[in-house]
Amino acid sequence: MTDGLNDRERTVLHYVVHDFIETATPIGSRYISKRHEDVLGLSSATIRNIMSDLEYLGYIGHPHTSAGRVPTDQGYRFYLNSLMKPEEISTEDQRAIHENLDEKADMETLLRETSRVLGKISHQLCIVTSPELSSGTLERLELLPITGNRILVVISIKSGLIRTIMMEVASEIARDKLDELGRFLNERLSGLTIQHIRETFVERMKDAADEQTGLIRLFIDSVDKLFLPQRPEKLHIGGAEKIIEQPEFMNPREFRSIIELINNEEYIIHVLQKREEQLAGAQVTVGSENEDERMRPYSVITTNYSVGDVTGSVGVIGPTRMHYNKMIPLVDYVAQTITAMLSIRKQADG
Repeated sequence: MTDGLNDRERTVLHYVVHDFIETATPIGSRYISKRHEDVLGLSSATIRNIMSDLEYLGYIGHPHTSAGRVPTDQGYRFYLNSLMKPEEISTEDQRAIHENLDEKADMETLLRETSRVLGKISHQLCIVTSPELSSGTLERLELLPITGNRILVVISIKSGLIRTIMMEVASEIARDKLDELGRFLNERLSGLTIQHIRETFVERMKDAADEQTGLIRLFIDSVDKLFLPQRPEKLHIGGAEKIIEQPEFMNPREFRSIIELINNEEYIIHVLQKREEQLAGAQVTVGSENEDERMRPYSVITTNYSVGDVTGSVGVIGPTRMHYNKMIPLVDYVAQTITAMLSIRKQADG
């Protein structure tokens, strides 16, 4: 077989992974033989030999002096790629998601509630990021006078998202001058992505006359501030009170590790930023597949939701002993639900 495992080895590996996820206890050959006798029909001795082969091949490990085995990261990866059968989202979970999420709420409230509900259902650490605006397309840009030497720059994205930035200018500028500059900027920039604007703004403005207000020069000097939008609330985290109930975190060292992770939002954002350029569907990294050593005890499942042409991330972080067959469909379902809700609201607003 192309994966190098025969049918018996695949079946035994499946039950080692499945039973360890269910029990959080190292799995022995006698346990598998008795629990799955009707399916396997193999003696404990035969299963023990197969488990020895699987251990030699790196799919399972032998923790401490225990007679049982646990899956390695390689074993989990094989399970994900070749053995796992995703479960349907239960009616109860679907109901809980839809009853607790309000499509009429403002976006940040919806995303915050999503993290809370997903964390409660999954018993993992749930992460939801606000949309990243850099990939959005500029619909229009407005310049509004506020008071004295302050103006408000309003950047509207075609997805319906809006970003506002307060800027200070050297002296008060008349409204008609601001309107004139706004029309000029829209002629040059509308229809481009925010990222493309940031990368080409200086070149696009090089022939602009700017003797009277100095605003073009101010915009050039502030291009990163204007066109490198930060998320309104970068990250929403839910499920902290649930994940610490997992058996892995009974160990004081592991408990301290997960608490440090929960309290380090900037680090989680850094981890997620490396995952945002991805294909459709959930992306899963297991243990040692995570680049950062601090994430090696965990598995991360993320996917994207969309608001028009911009996207955000939704996912879970938990121990490698995770119900992948439940978590992956759940994360996908939540992302699809958010996308649908935001789409309906955008249509209503439009």
